[in-house]
Amino acid sequence: MIELKTKIKNLIENFKEGNLTDLSLSLFKDLGYKTDRQSPFIQKTYQFFKDSFLDNATRFNQAKALVSEWKYIDLLFQLSKDEISHQISLFDTRRIDNTIIESYLFFALELFKDHYSRTALSQITREINKVFPMPVMVLFKYGQSLTLAVINRRLHKRDERKDVLEKVTLIKDINIEQPHRAHIEILFDLSFSELLRIHKFTNFVELHHAWQKTLDIKELNKRFFQELANWYFWAMEHVSFPDDVEKDREIRNATSLIRLITRIIFIWFLKEKDLVPEMLFDRKELSRVLREFARNKKSISYYHAILQNLFFGTLNQKMNERGFTRNGNLELNKREYGVKNLFRYANCFTVSEKEALALFKDIPFLNGGLFDCLDKENDDGKVLYSDGFSRNPRKQAIVPDFLFFGSEEEYDLNDVYGTKNKRYKVKGLIDILAGYKFTVAENTPIEEEVALDPELLGKVFENLLASYNPETRTTARKQTGSFYTPREIVNYMVDESLIAYLSQALIKGRRTRNDIENCLRDLLSYSETPNPFDYEETRLLIAAIDSCKILDPACGSGAFPMGMLHKLVHILHKLDPQNDHWKERQIKKVRQIDDPVIRNQSIAKIISAFENNELDYGRKLYLIENCI
Repeated sequence: MIELKTKIKNLIENFKEGNLTDLSLSLFKDLGYKTDRQSPFIQKTYQFFKDSFLDNATRFNQAKALVSEWKYIDLLFQLSKDEISHQISLFDTRRIDNTIIESYLFFALELFKDHYSRTALSQITREINKVFPMPVMVLFKYGQSLTLAVINRRLHKRDERKDVLEKVTLIKDINIEQPHRAHIEILFDLSFSELLRIHKFTNFVELHHAWQKTLDIKELNKRFFQELANWYFWAMEHVSFPDDVEKDREIRNATSLIRLITRIIFIWFLKEKDLVPEMLFDRKELSRVLREFARNKKSISYYHAILQNLFFGTLNQKMNERGFTRNGNLELNKREYGVKNLFRYANCFTVSEKEALALFKDIPFLNGGLFDCLDKENDDGKVLYSDGFSRNPRKQAIVPDFLFFGSEEEYDLNDVYGTKNKRYKVKGLIDILAGYKFTVAENTPIEEEVALDPELLGKVFENLLASYNPETRTTARKQTGSFYTPREIVNYMVDESLIAYLSQALIKGRRTRNDIENCLRDLLSYSETPNPFDYEETRLLIAAIDSCKILDPACGSGAFPMGMLHKLVHILHKLDPQNDHWKERQIKKVRQIDDPVIRNQSIAKIISAFENNELDYGRKLYLIENCI
C-alpha cells in the first residue's frame, strides 16, 4: 500500500518533463491498467484527431472543445474485457442498470495555458466522448498540473442505439511538483487492485460503477464528516470555555466547538485561494515561532497565539489597524478593556511582536460576523466571556495543541454513538483537513471535482447542531453526516419553484400549459438543449428573473437560496449568453436615479462589473443584490 502510494507520487512528479504519452502510460500501468491495445497517433495534433475520428455528421463542437488550445493529443490505449480477464478469473459483459460498457479509451491531452476551469475541462471531455461509443477517460496536462476526467454514460431511454453523456467527474489540478496527499490517496483508491479488493467487480459496467463509487462526492463528504465527528466528540472531553454566558458544560463545549470548526473550515477555503498562508498550519514553522508548541498534552499555545489572533485580531480587524494590546497601568488597560480585535498572547511567541504580526499581514479583513468575538459587555459594562479571548487566564478558552496536531490514535466513542466494542480512530483537526482537497467552486449536477466544496460548510454546521440537539442527537449520531437537505431534493425544489413562477411570465395563449412546462424544463436542465424560447419570450423571462424575490424563512445553512442562485445563473447563461439583456436591465434601473453624479457612477460601476470579470460574475452579483 505505502509502496504504491510512494510510486504514484514519484510518477506524478515525473510529469515535470518528458514525453506525455510515455509518462501517462507508466502512470496507468502502475495503477494496474495494463494493455497492449495501443494505437498511438502518428502526429500528436488536433488535426490528426480530426482526420482520424471526425466526420461531417459528428456532434463534436470545436469551440466547446477548445481545439485551438490543444498542444498535444494522443490515444494512450483501449482497455477491454480481454485485458481484464487476465487479472481476474471471472469477467463477463452484460447489461447492468441500463448500461452496456465493454471497453474504455484513455487519452492524454496537453493544453497551452497554465490553468483551466472545471467547466472548460468538462466541456472538452464531453466533446471527445461524443465521438466514441465507449467511455473516454482524459488525462489533461496544463502548466504544472494534471487533471483526470471521467464521464458517466447511460443508454438513451428511447433509443438504445445511443447513450447519454451524464456527469463529468474530475480529479483536478494535481500539482506535479508537490502532489497533494488527497490526490495520491484518490489515485491509489482507483488502482485496479484496490478497486477489485473493495468492489469485487466481474464486468466492465461494475468496474465503471466502482470508479464512480470511488469518485462519488457523497462518499467523500461522508468519510470527511465521520472523521470530523470523531474529532468533535473526542475534543468535547478535552476543551474548556468560559461559563459566563452558558453554565451547562456540554452545551457550552458543543456550541463553542461547532463555532471553532466552522471558522477553521472557512479559513481552509481561504487558504485554498492563497488568502491565508500555509505556514500557520505547518508544524515545523509553528515550532519555530511558538513557545512550547505541542510539547505535551497541556500545551495550548496554538489556539491562543495563532487561531484566536487569526480569528479576532486579523480577519475581524482592518489590515492597517492590527496590533497587540498593551500591557500597562490601570488607565491603559482600562482603555483597551472590552476591545476584542487586537492581538493577545505575545508571550506565546518566540519572535517579536512585529515579527508575529508579519505572519498575518497579508490576510484580508472580512467584514462579516463569523469572526466577531463573542466576548461582549453587558448592560453594566462588564465583559461576559464566551470565546475566551482574554489576558485573564481564568477567562481563557483551553483547546490543547494535540487536538490540532495529535497523531492518530484509538479512542472509545461507543457511548457517544450507541455502539458496542467498535474501534474508533481520532487525530488532530489540522491533519484531518490536510488529508482532503478543497475547492472554492461548488459542484453542479453535470460536473464535479473530487474535492470538498463550500456547500460542505453548511452541511457540517447542520450535522453537528443535530448531534448535540437533545431532540435529534440520538438519530444524528447513528446516521453520521445525513442531517441536511440532500442536493437532489434541493434541485427538485428549485426547479419546481422556478417553473411555477416563470410560467406566469409568459404570454398566455401563445403556448399550451404543457408546452410551456416542457420548454421550461428544457431551459432548466443541465443539458446542451438550446434556449427553446423566442426573442420576446426570452426578454419576458429575463425580466421575470430580474424582478423575482427569493425568500427562505427556514434558511438553515442556505442550501435552497444557493441552489436557486446556481440555477438562475444557469438559466441566464442559456437565455442571454453574452449578458446583453441582463446588463441592459441593470443599467436601466440606475438611470432612474435623480442625482447625475451618483447615476453616472452607478452606470460606470455596472459596466465595469460586466466588462472586467467573467460572464457569471455579473449574473451572480445582481441576482444576489436584487433577488435573493
